[in-house]
Amino acid sequence: MDEFPENVLKLVNENLGGFNNALGLRFTKTTRDKYVAELDINKSHLQPYGLVHGGVYAGMIETLCSTGAALTVWDEGKNAVGLENSTSFLKAVRSGRLRCTARPLVLGKRSHVWEAGIHDDQNRLVATGRVRMMVLEPGAETAGVKMEMKDRHSMERHEKGDTPPSKNV
Repeated sequence: MDEFPENVLKLVNENLGGFNNALGLRFTKTTRDKYVAELDINKSHLQPYGLVHGGVYAGMIETLCSTGAALTVWDEGKNAVGLENSTSFLKAVRSGRLRCTARPLVLGKRSHVWEAGIHDDQNRLVATGRVRMMVLEPGAETAGVKMEMKDRHSMERHEKGDTPPSKNV
């Protein structure tokens, strides 16, 4: 990505999507090579044994790695989608806050590999993961729909109240 928008943190948090909003995820840091997000654990994150469900960890890892990969190729008009998510659960957690940090390992022209770690509010590493991403050329379709991220400039204009937001994916 040649240009990294100053307000990318705000833009990402305003465009999380349904799943991430349902999780209660919020990004706290976005840079070219590091993405950090948190969520406060509540009853909806727990499996029947009262532990954080593994899907919460996998979802956080997928979201941060996918966001990083997508923003890395955004200025090229490309998109990135997940091909593989490998998440390992290291420690059980029942309550508190989870913080996920993702960084790129490999940024190729056609694929990326990102790595993430999740820490609890005692700073214990509780889960790790890697996500392999496929970089899509401009105009590529997935599930019969053209993949487009919202144009950064239209999102910035919407933020100022100048135009309605884009309806692209």
